[in-house]
Amino acid sequence: MANIDAIKLLGSILNSGVLSRGSGSNILGSVIGSMMGGGQSSSGGGLGDILGSVLGGGGAQQGAGGLGDLLGGNRAQGSGQSGAGGLTDLLGGLLGGGAGGAGLGGLIGAAMSQFGGQQGGQAAAHFTSSDHLPQEMDYQQATDQATLLIRAMINAAKADGNVDSEEQQKIIGKLGEVTQDEVEFVRNELAQPLDLEGFVRAIPQGMEQQIYTMSLMAIDLDTQAEAQYLHRLAQATQITPQVSNLIHQKFGAQPIYKT
Repeated sequence: MANIDAIKLLGSILNSGVLSRGSGSNILGSVIGSMMGGGQSSSGGGLGDILGSVLGGGGAQQGAGGLGDLLGGNRAQGSGQSGAGGLTDLLGGLLGGGAGGAGLGGLIGAAMSQFGGQQGGQAAAHFTSSDHLPQEMDYQQATDQATLLIRAMINAAKADGNVDSEEQQKIIGKLGEVTQDEVEFVRNELAQPLDLEGFVRAIPQGMEQQIYTMSLMAIDLDTQAEAQYLHRLAQATQITPQVSNLIHQKFGAQPIYKT
């Protein structure tokens, strides 16, 4: 990881939308729209509007019906979190961060700024101190979390099967101005077999909901395999069905649990 600028690489992935397909692109627009003061969907104003146009996302998906039936009565029994507090508290926790997270909003903003600053032939320096990051962020913590968020999106992209070499090349070809080391990092992550249990062990306490949200960005959520992956991730990180449904509702994604 010595030659990987994980913050910039995350910005590249988010800016290109290369891992946010279908409903995932709408969810990405919704997250950034909320972060910038917009509404639930990418049509709520701010950067979400721009991103929605770039990714071809359009409005948020309808949350009712549909894939809620895929998992049926197979409900997660995680005991580590409660659904109490509603959408406002949940969104504040996601974007503002918790004990283990520097905040999804701040990290996404830093990532997109870092990537944007290095485009067009500009030789912008890597972030090397907290001076370039939101106040609550430490550089190493932000780098570690950006790496986890990248891995979360790549893992979710594998939810309905391995990413073949042709698809890998398409993803890598859309990353923009990244280094060869960063290309190899993405290529290696895409080629690795999905190891959800190993990945979950690397998630710091307090960052579970941010990881879940980033995973949701990389899923089109139109197959049972994708719904099952989110179910397994929710169980492994002790996210209850109620909290999962609140996250999906906030960002305009179809729920995977019956209400």
